[in-house]
Amino acid sequence: MNSNKTAYKDSLLGRIPEDWEVMPFGEFAEIVMGQSPQGNTYNQNGNGIALINGPTEFTEKYPIKVQWTISPTKICKNGDILLCVRGSSTGRLNIANEQFCIGRGVAAIRANKNSDHSFLEFQVQNIVNKILVLTTGSTFPNIDSQSLKKIKVALPPLPEQRAIAHVLSTMDEVVTKTNQLIAQKELRKKWLMQQLLSGRKRLKGFGGEWREIHIRDVADEISIKNKSDKQLTVLSCTKYDGLVPSLEYFGRKIFADDISTYKVVPRNHFAYATNHIEEGSIGYQDSYQEALISPMYTVFSTKMSINDYFFYTLLKSHRLVHEFRARMEGSIDRRGGLRWDSFSIIKLSIPSLEEQDAIAQVLQVADKEIHLLKAKAAKLKEQKKGMMQVLLTGKKRLTVNDEKQKNADCWFSV
Repeated sequence: MNSNKTAYKDSLLGRIPEDWEVMPFGEFAEIVMGQSPQGNTYNQNGNGIALINGPTEFTEKYPIKVQWTISPTKICKNGDILLCVRGSSTGRLNIANEQFCIGRGVAAIRANKNSDHSFLEFQVQNIVNKILVLTTGSTFPNIDSQSLKKIKVALPPLPEQRAIAHVLSTMDEVVTKTNQLIAQKELRKKWLMQQLLSGRKRLKGFGGEWREIHIRDVADEISIKNKSDKQLTVLSCTKYDGLVPSLEYFGRKIFADDISTYKVVPRNHFAYATNHIEEGSIGYQDSYQEALISPMYTVFSTKMSINDYFFYTLLKSHRLVHEFRARMEGSIDRRGGLRWDSFSIIKLSIPSLEEQDAIAQVLQVADKEIHLLKAKAAKLKEQKKGMMQVLLTGKKRLTVNDEKQKNADCWFSV
C-alpha cells in the first residue's frame, strides 16, 4: 500500500483521493446498446453471425452460441464486457470472446481513453447494484442507455487503474484455478462412484459376488406426523444439496403455517420428494435430532446391514435417478409420484457391509476434499469483494513502482 499519507477530497461519491475524479460512466467507457435483428433472419444452423440476446447464452465466462442471424444489427468486439440490461437477469455479466451481434437485452462496454480495460471490468462489477436500482418496469425491468451512462464512478489515474486491475486479476486467477481444481475433483469422484458403486472396480481385500436385493429388503418407510405441533426446523429437499433448512436456503418462508400435518424426520433417516424424485431430490437427515418435512415427502430408514452413506450415494447415482425417472414416466397416475410401494421394489446390487463401509470411506474422503476447496473458493471470493470495496473507492492505495511503465507493476499488502 502507499506509504505516503493520501490527501482526500469531498465528492458526489463521498471522500475520494485528491487525484481521483468522479465521472459519468458514459465518459469513462464506450457503451453500445444492443438492437435485435428481424425475427425472420434468425437461424440455428450457423449461418451469419452468432446472436446474443442475454442470459440464455451467458455461461460462467464466455457466451455460448445457440442462434445466428444473417442480418446483424449492433456488433460487439472481442473482449467487450457484455451486460444484461433487460428482464430478470439485468446486471448479469459476461465477456465476448469474438464478434457477436447483440440484441436489445445486452449492452457491450469497452474502455475509452480515460480507462484501462481490465480496470473497467472490475468497475462494472462494482456498479451492478447501482444498475439494478435504476431499472424501471415491474413486468419487464430494464435500464436505458441514458440512465446507464449517467451512473457516477470514481476514477483514479490510468497507472493506478492498471495497478488495481493487476491485483484484482491476480485474485481472480487464484479463484479460477481453485474452481478448476474443484471440477477435477468432482470428475474424479464421479468416476469413483461409477466404478465402486457398480462393482466394476473392487477395493483391495474384497471379492465375491454382490447380492441383489429390493430396497424394501433393507429399508422401511417411516411416517410420523407432527401431531403435537413441535416447532422444529422445516426442511426442503434439493436436487444437488439434499435436505436443507427451508427458511435458510430459500431466504423466505415457503412452507405452510400449520405444520401439525408435517412429517417428522429423525436423525439418520432418508426423505425424498414423492412427486419429484425423478430429479434426484432425495436427502439424508444427519443435522438435527428431529426435523420436519412436508407431508408430500416419503421418509424411510435403513436396517443394520446398510451403510447409510453408501446407500445415499447409490440412490443419488445416475443409474438410480434414471430408474426413478423411468418409473415416474410409466406411472398411470403421474401426479401420484413415486410412492413407497413402487420405490421400495427397485432392485439394487450391494456388497457386504464391510465393503460398503470401505467404499463409503473412499467417497467421503473425496467429498471432504471438494468441500474444503469450495470453502476456500468462497473465502477467496469474499476477500476479492472486500479488496474491490477498498481499492475502487480509494480507501486503500497501491504503490505504483514506476508510473511510466506500460504494465504499471505494483506491490501491495493485505
